[in-house]
Amino acid sequence: MIQRHVLITGKVQGVGFRAAVLNQAMLLGDLKGWVRNLNAGQVEAVFCGEEQAVLKMVQWCSDGPSSSEVQDVAVSEQEPDADLGSFTVR
Repeated sequence: MIQRHVLITGKVQGVGFRAAVLNQAMLLGDLKGWVRNLNAGQVEAVFCGEEQAVLKMVQWCSDGPSSSEVQDVAVSEQEPDADLGSFTVR
């Protein structure tokens, strides 16, 4: 199990980004974590699960849904949080 904190910058609010992240997380399987909008116009997410699924999710965020324009994705490693539940939109 690995965990990544992701901060996505660009045209990522008001374009269905969080819903698309949720859908993609569900497709990839047993991911835990969350996604939310920040007041600064960014989207923040935490992905926790099997390495392959987490890394695919992080890579997906670099493109995002077709309605978005991702400019940057900042990724940091975190210790897996055993208290994270099923993936949610905050």
